Amino acid sequence: MRSPSGLRRGRPAVARFGLILHPMVEAGDSDEHLMLAYAAGDVPAFERLYARHRDRLFRYLLRQVRDRSLAEELFQDVWQRVIAAAAGWKPEATFATWLYRIAHNRITDHWRSLQHRPPAPADAEERAERVPDPDTPERVLSQFEQRRRLQCALDELPDDQRTVLLLRLEQELTLEEIGAITGVGRETVKSRLRYAMDKLRGRLHA
Repeated sequence: MRSPSGLRRGRPAVARFGLILHPMVEAGDSDEHLMLAYAAGDVPAFERLYARHRDRLFRYLLRQVRDRSLAEELFQDVWQRVIAAAAGWKPEATFATWLYRIAHNRITDHWRSLQHRPPAPADAEERAERVPDPDTPERVLSQFEQRRRLQCALDELPDDQRTVLLLRLEQELTLEEIGAITGVGRETVKSRLRYAMDKLRGRLHA
């Protein structure tokens, strides 16, 4: 089985590798079907998986670490782990659950290696906003301020609450999937989510 290399979040995987999607890979194929196809040697199946999940995964990592260079490093590492584990992968959980469990564990390992979570870089919001916006300067400033306030509110949450909130609201995973990713029960996830939402509402409406 060939392994894609040189993953880049911002470039279409199919164009980058010069691959043509195999006829067996249909647009409606599930993530699990595509992963099994890739494990059997169908590289274009991986390309479709990557295209489906790359942007959301990167946003999740960037929200968590607040550093674009570090998020890109972790992003590469997560996909390399997916590739390395493909041969033995079994659909015991959804692909998304498995992918975000890898991402969650990788982030946890990173913070553990530093012994503490450092503050976000002073220009984190500026570095995260790279896409030009055609709107008026006033609208851009308003949107930027809203994003800044949201990110500040997220930063004030405990790590476990921020994680479940991002997985639920941005990745749209179920409580059961989040529990499988973070290693806690459904009720614990529900409780963390409720506390996180209450704190977020209080901070944004203060």
